[in-house]
Amino acid sequence: MKKMILIAFVALFATTTFAQTTKVGTVDADFILSKMPELTTAQEALKVYNKDLEKQLSDKLANYDKVYKAAEAAFEGMTPAEKTAKQEELGGLENDIAKFRNNGTQLVQLKQEELLRPLYKKIGDNVAIVAKELGYTQILNIGNNNNLAYIDPAHDITVKTLAKMGITIE
Repeated sequence: MKKMILIAFVALFATTTFAQTTKVGTVDADFILSKMPELTTAQEALKVYNKDLEKQLSDKLANYDKVYKAAEAAFEGMTPAEKTAKQEELGGLENDIAKFRNNGTQLVQLKQEELLRPLYKKIGDNVAIVAKELGYTQILNIGNNNNLAYIDPAHDITVKTLAKMGITIE
């Protein structure tokens, strides 16, 4: 008799465990980001950073031009060793400029990620709150980079997350 009760209890427990439903919703994090007032501050900071990089490049080019013109003016009176040294110096400056140009795009991307990371964290935190409030077990991001075959708009919590963040849309 005890075995039968134990088996019935285990079967009942297993049934209720497997019967838990999954509720999947969607959110468009990129749309939310575009509506956040903090995005303007991040974009302005990125513009300032970009201008700083442009100034650094401009300074490097001006320094190269200055060294080149000085070398050109004094080239006739230089010894072969001085000419070689000056050519190596100019070559080093050229390499530095080329590296700076090549790394510029990567530096801007890294800065953008650094500036947007707290905004995406804020979105993620609010998505979690809304998902828990509405009983969702999973939320999929439907931003520009995702290709989902079908999404029922009734399960999209983008607008509810914006409301949780205090952002209204027209």
